[in-house]
Amino acid sequence: MSALISLKEKVGYGFGDMASSMFWKLFGMYLLFFYTDVMKLDAVAIGTMFLITRIWDTLFDPFVGVITDRTHTRWGKFRPYLLIMALPFAIAGTLTFYTPSFTGGGRLVYAYVTYSLIMMIYSLINVPYASLLGVISNDGRERNTLASFRMSFAFAGSFMALGLLEPLVQYFTPYGLTYSWVLAVGIIAGICLLLFLLCFAWVKERVQPVQQQSGRLKDDFSDLLHNRPWWILLGAGIAALIFNSIRDGATVYYFKYYIMQQQAFTVAGIPFTYCTLYLLTGQLANIVGVILASPIANRLGKKRTYLLAMVMATAGSCCFYFLQKEQLTGIFILQVLISICAGIIFPLLWSMYADIADYSEWKTGRRATGLVFSSSSMSQKFGWTIGGALTGWLLGAFHFQADTTPDTVAQTGIISMLSIIPAMGSLLSVVCIATYPLSENKMNEISRELDIRRTHTC
Repeated sequence: MSALISLKEKVGYGFGDMASSMFWKLFGMYLLFFYTDVMKLDAVAIGTMFLITRIWDTLFDPFVGVITDRTHTRWGKFRPYLLIMALPFAIAGTLTFYTPSFTGGGRLVYAYVTYSLIMMIYSLINVPYASLLGVISNDGRERNTLASFRMSFAFAGSFMALGLLEPLVQYFTPYGLTYSWVLAVGIIAGICLLLFLLCFAWVKERVQPVQQQSGRLKDDFSDLLHNRPWWILLGAGIAALIFNSIRDGATVYYFKYYIMQQQAFTVAGIPFTYCTLYLLTGQLANIVGVILASPIANRLGKKRTYLLAMVMATAGSCCFYFLQKEQLTGIFILQVLISICAGIIFPLLWSMYADIADYSEWKTGRRATGLVFSSSSMSQKFGWTIGGALTGWLLGAFHFQADTTPDTVAQTGIISMLSIIPAMGSLLSVVCIATYPLSENKMNEISRELDIRRTHTC
């Protein structure tokens, strides 16, 4: 069943992760900063909050995967969740960036509640969205292309969110600090709502399981836990997200407290800082990496491409440590190199998860696409959990204090959080993926055999 996927459907599929990534990037780049410098919460307390709330949310993802695997509607298994959860996602995301007029303890409770809510809603819309890759097509090359569309639009969404946020906050400043942030994020949330609805309308589910899903959850989880390639990708994904989330979370601090956040340029009277320029440059480089991922992987294979990209990202991150704050050209060059490498690996991870769903069905006779892709979301969030918690804890360990001039220890620590520390995560990801066993030839063989089985059951 290798149906040709239209450009419109590929774009529609990309819109889904464009919406998700707009908030994912705001959370990764700005949420910790918002909590420490706008809500005036303690960095260590926020690091602990990230750990507690995300562990629960991470465990929630497989539950969502099991539910979606057993959903049957005229729209399919996964598409309905895009329609139902789009509006709650936009509302909860906006409320996360609101500062209530509570005491410090009350604001911390508010942060716990709103952050937990948006992360659960994120699971309910993003796990089904991710699972679509396994049912739009069963062709390996089409999946590579769809994954590249997904990640290209994801990074485009991140670029848009990062480009809009600070200018919008500046624009709404006359309304006060509290409302400037919530109004800015509200506009971005409205864009996300529209993108999710277009994704729902433009994609189709085609791949059907060889046999209808039974109610035996024990078998589904047993299949997953005995799936060696799944364990490998889980470890690689977690390590890659630790690498990415620590770099993302430390960036605003790096420019405010080390580079000292000089203004880069002004557009229509709205200032753009070097931090914004750095983040936008990274997103453009990510998109370049995503575009390169499919042709390189089709030539070298997914595993070799992943290994090459992450080794280069590790080397670039280590070099970043030695740059001085006056060496802006070198800082931006390494940002481009590292971001291209990061852009290459993430579509490969998603494409390999789709392969794992096929491998599991080939090996066991049962297909659990939602459960497999919920584990990919789980690895994302678990890596983000560790990286986010570490970012807050490391700031506390380096004696960081908001809105004060940092000492040498704090500055060196912040530099390490964009260089040596994330490099440890990328190196761990290399070690994991080096053991990945599913080659392109093996997956072609599996796909052919599954097609024969589906033909015989028709």
